[in-house]
Amino acid sequence: MKKQFNRMRQLANQTVGRAEKTEVLSDDLLQVGKRLDLVKQVTHSTHKKLAACLQGQQGAEEREKKSKKLPLTILAQCMVEGAAVLGDDSLLGKMLNLCGETEEKLAQELIQFEFQIEKDVVEPLYELAEVDIPNIQKQRKHLAKLVLDMDSARTRFHQSSKSSSHPSNLQAGGAKGEALREEMEEAANRMEICRDQLSADMYNFVAKEIDYANYFQTLIEIQAEYHRKSLEILQSVLPTIKAHQEAWVEKPSYGKALEEHLTISSREIAFPIEACVTMLLECGMQEEGLFRVAPSASKLKKLKASLDCGVMDVQEYSADPHAIAGALKSYLRELPEPLMTSELYEDWIQASNIQDMDKRLQALLAACEKLPTDNFNNFRYLIKFLAKLGDYQDSNKMTPGNMAIVLGPNLLWTHSNESGNMTEMMTTVSLQIVGIIEPIIQHSDWFFPGDIEFNLTGCYGSPVHTNHNSNYSSMPSPDMDQSERKLPHDHGRRPLSVATDNMICSIHPPSFSHSLSLFLSLLSVYVSLFTLSVSLFTLSVSLFTLCLSVSLSLSVSLSLSVSLSLSVSLSLSVSLFTLSVSLFTLCFSLHSLSLCFFTLSLYLFLSSLSLSLSFPLSLTSPFLSLSLSSHAASKPT
Repeated sequence: MKKQFNRMRQLANQTVGRAEKTEVLSDDLLQVGKRLDLVKQVTHSTHKKLAACLQGQQGAEEREKKSKKLPLTILAQCMVEGAAVLGDDSLLGKMLNLCGETEEKLAQELIQFEFQIEKDVVEPLYELAEVDIPNIQKQRKHLAKLVLDMDSARTRFHQSSKSSSHPSNLQAGGAKGEALREEMEEAANRMEICRDQLSADMYNFVAKEIDYANYFQTLIEIQAEYHRKSLEILQSVLPTIKAHQEAWVEKPSYGKALEEHLTISSREIAFPIEACVTMLLECGMQEEGLFRVAPSASKLKKLKASLDCGVMDVQEYSADPHAIAGALKSYLRELPEPLMTSELYEDWIQASNIQDMDKRLQALLAACEKLPTDNFNNFRYLIKFLAKLGDYQDSNKMTPGNMAIVLGPNLLWTHSNESGNMTEMMTTVSLQIVGIIEPIIQHSDWFFPGDIEFNLTGCYGSPVHTNHNSNYSSMPSPDMDQSERKLPHDHGRRPLSVATDNMICSIHPPSFSHSLSLFLSLLSVYVSLFTLSVSLFTLSVSLFTLCLSVSLSLSVSLSLSVSLSLSVSLSLSVSLFTLSVSLFTLCFSLHSLSLCFFTLSLYLFLSSLSLSLSFPLSLTSPFLSLSLSSHAASKPT
C-alpha cells in the first residue's frame, strides 16, 4: 500500500511539473511503441473481417460437419434432388444433376481452402493482434510503474539526504538514508531488467515484421490455389454440359441465326418456314389478303412459341391461315441477318435500279448466285411457294406485286444509320425492294428451274410445284457456271428473251364434249357472219341501182341537165356503195376471225378425240401449226 501511495504521489508530482519524469527508452524504441499500437489496430480489424469471410464456422469442428453447413453443399444437394424429380429424360434434369455434382466438388475445395486459411492466416493474425502485441504493451506498462517506483525512491532519498545534513539529524538520517539508497538501487535494478526485456521484445517485433507480412502473401497464394482448382473443376464439366445442350433437339428458332438453326437441327429448310408453308398450302392458298391481314396477337404469340418448341397443331391453326402467315413473317423479320443478306444489299439495290427488264433479271440472278448455300436454299423454297400462291391471286387478291410489298421488307433491310429524312429514305428503299422481289416471283421458274418438294419432313401433305418452263432447254439454271449459262441456239424456234420466254404457257386440251360444243358454236357463228356479209353486199348493190334509177327519172321530169342529175345520182350511189363495201369488209374480218376460232376448236376437238381414243395426234397441218403459234404468242402473261 505504501509503495502504491508513493507511486501515485510521484506521478502527481510529475504531472504538475514538480518532479522530472525519467525516460528510460530510446527514441527508436519509442517509435516502435507507437507503431505497435497501429499494427495491433490493423491486424485486429483484418482478422475480424477475414474471419467473417469464411463460410464455415470457426473452431475445432470436424471437416465433414463444416462441409454440411456450407451454402454450396446445400445448393448441390438441392440440385441433385431436383434432378431426381425431373429425371434424366429432360435436359433440365441432366443439367441439374451435372451442376449439383460440380457444386459438391466446389464445396469440398472451399472447405479445404477455409481450413488452410484458418490455419495459416487467421490464427497467426489472432496470435499477433491478441497475444504478442498485448504482451509487449503489458511489459511497457509494467516498465512505466517501475520507473515511477525508481523516481519515487530517488526523490525520497534526495529529500532524506537534505534533511540529514543538519547536525541534529546526522545520526538518525544516516541509517534512514542508507535504507532509502538501497531501495533506490533495488528499484533501478528492477527497472533495468524490465527495460531490457521490453527492448528485446520490441526489437524482435521489428525483426519479425517480414514474417507478419508473409501472412498476407500466404493468403493470396492459398486463394490462387483454391481458384485454380475450382477453375479446373468447372472447365472439366463444361464440355459435358455443352455436349448435352448440342445433342438436345428441341431448340428455339426465332431470333436465332439461320445457319446456327440449320446446323443444330440438321435441316436444309428452317423449321418455321417449312411448317408454315406446308400448312398454308393445305388451308390458306385461297384466303383473301394472306400476309396482308394482321392475325390475332395472342394466337400469333402462341403459334410462335409452339414453333420454337418444334410443335405445330395442324387442327388448331388450319382455320386461321393469317396466324400462320404472320408467324412466317415474324420469323423472317426476327432473323439477326436478313435472308437475302446485308452483305449483298448494294447488289440487290443496284439491280433494282436497272430499267431494262432483261438486264435487271440477269443482275438479280447474279445476286442470287452470290447467296450463301443456306440462304439460297431457303430463299428458293420461299419464292417457289410465293409463285404458287400467285396462281390463286383471283381468290386471295395477292398478286406478285402485293406479296413483294408485304414480304419484301422482311427479306431485305439495311442497317444504315445515315441522317436525313428517314421516312423518305424508307419509302425509297421499300419501292426498290418491291422492284427486286416482284420480278423474282413472276419469273421464279427461270430463277430456280426444276420442281421442288415443299413437304420435306413428310409431316404434312402438300402438292409439288409444277415448272411450266421445264420443257424449254434454253432456260439457264442458277447452278450452272457462267460459261454454261449461254443460251444454246434452238434452230427449231426463234431465240426468246428472258421476259418473253416466260409468257409461253402450255395448252391443256379440254374434254371431248366441250370441244364438240365449242366447234358447233363457232361453226354457227361463222355461217351467220358469212350470211350477213352476203346480205349486206346484196343490199348495197340494190341501193346503188335504185339510186341511179331515181336520179334519171327526176332529171327527165324536171327537164334539168342530164349531166348534172347524173353526177348527183352517181355521188349518192357511190356513197351507198362505199358503205356497203365497208360493211362487207367488216363482215369479212369477222369471218376471218371466226375462221381462226373455228380452226382452233377443230384442233381441240381432234385433240380430245385422240385422247379419248388413246392415240396421238400429229400436228402436220401447216395451217394448224401457224394458228397455234399465233395463239401462244398473243396470250398475255
